[in-house]
Amino acid sequence: MSIETDIKQTAFRNPYHRLLVNIMFTSNWIGDGQMQILKPHGVTLQQYNVLRILRGQYPNPVKVSDITERMLDKMSNASRLVDKLLLKQLAERTECPSDRRAVDVVITQKGLDLLKMLDDCQSGWEDGLKERLSEEEAVTISLLLDKLRKGCDL
Repeated sequence: MSIETDIKQTAFRNPYHRLLVNIMFTSNWIGDGQMQILKPHGVTLQQYNVLRILRGQYPNPVKVSDITERMLDKMSNASRLVDKLLLKQLAERTECPSDRRAVDVVITQKGLDLLKMLDDCQSGWEDGLKERLSEEEAVTISLLLDKLRKGCDL
């Protein structure tokens, strides 16, 4: 479907306006699809992002400030997200030996197991994308999105 059909709008001011609306609509569409995968497992998109960051550093702990820098959603409160993951026993705090004021976080085995299960779900979701886009098209779109953000600090 076209963006015009999806949002029932017949005209845009210019191609750039159409592009921005299309990117925002598509971002929400992707987010909704991701939430459908995560919801049955009791994890939000932001918590999933933190878990993936922790897994990427595993077995090394990560400072909350470093998590914040790596988050996809820069408006997220990493400390609050970590607290939620601690309650779910998906992560644990460790004392930072070099700075007692800093908090280190490490993913637990339960967190790793959950991510393994979610990886399988993600693969299925990505297979759906493969039906719509070739690998070359996916690379091109990704490069164009990188180009769009280049040199922009929002």
